[in-house]
Amino acid sequence: MDTNLNKLLEQVRGADTAARLFRMLHIPVGALKPVGPTVTRLELAQALNMLLFDKLLHEVPEGAAYVADAVRDGRKICFDHGALRTVLGAQTGALPSGEAAFTRLLLPLGYQFVGLYPLDRINMTGRVYAHADDAEGIAQFFVSELHPERFSADFQHVVARVLSTSTDPLDARSKAALDQLQQHASLPFDEAAALLPAMLGCFERQHALPTLAEYESLLQESSEMAWIATEGNVFNHATDRVDDVEQLAQIQRDLGRPMKDKIEVSRNGRVRQTAFRATTVVREMADTDGKPVARKVPGSFYEFISRDRYVDEDAHRERLDLTFDSGNAQGIFKMTAGVPAA
Repeated sequence: MDTNLNKLLEQVRGADTAARLFRMLHIPVGALKPVGPTVTRLELAQALNMLLFDKLLHEVPEGAAYVADAVRDGRKICFDHGALRTVLGAQTGALPSGEAAFTRLLLPLGYQFVGLYPLDRINMTGRVYAHADDAEGIAQFFVSELHPERFSADFQHVVARVLSTSTDPLDARSKAALDQLQQHASLPFDEAAALLPAMLGCFERQHALPTLAEYESLLQESSEMAWIATEGNVFNHATDRVDDVEQLAQIQRDLGRPMKDKIEVSRNGRVRQTAFRATTVVREMADTDGKPVARKVPGSFYEFISRDRYVDEDAHRERLDLTFDSGNAQGIFKMTAGVPAA
């Protein structure tokens, strides 16, 4: 396809990957502009989201199998939102603390803050960012921050030791490009193509793996922090917007896939969510003698969401409910709850 979006994806990941992503994902019309000398923030945001979605599928085989079924049946995935976890207020080395590590990308890309969601049961706070140019068509970001100060002093010390090794994946050129994007809402094509893989690199673990003792210590107080310790800032999950999440969940159970037992329903009843259980991954952590030990831990997962439309009486128009729910979110977070080693 002769568009900036396709050209960007081909340059960064190759023609085969670009074609596969176009077959797989619903693309908003605003992201399908003809090839030109500049790339808009919306086009760049869509390209990043498509590559992040693809990256998650490589890490979550259950999600990849589901998406393969959808492609086979001629149904495109509607990428609703991606979620990631950060830690606020801790020593995070060269990486900005908390959501600041990502708002420095999201704001230049055209995202704006649209919702605050206290996650008090797990001592976190969630914030949602939607794209200013197409909130319904471009995937949202659910960025959560963990609050170490709400845990024990020992826990806080371990968090600081683990995260203090963090490096910053963005170099001076990338930061300058983001500043330019923030100012002008677009970039020359070559600058956009260079920035895209740099942004993608932000969605990784930027710190060294914890020791096995550190991991087990964190897990005793917070499975979310234990997950961050091994997985870092990778996409915790990506979410498919579907018409009927209840029917879909039953179909996936009948196929023998590891579904969450319960459908999470928002207080207003308009947002319903469920997910595959997190993929189990193996991470090598040092034991007390410094020898590597393979430890099975929860990785990322693939989620499903149904959103109803409603009448916005203030705006006198019908809208898709793009909000989230703190109860739903905390229920979904349980997908990555690890188990202490025997």
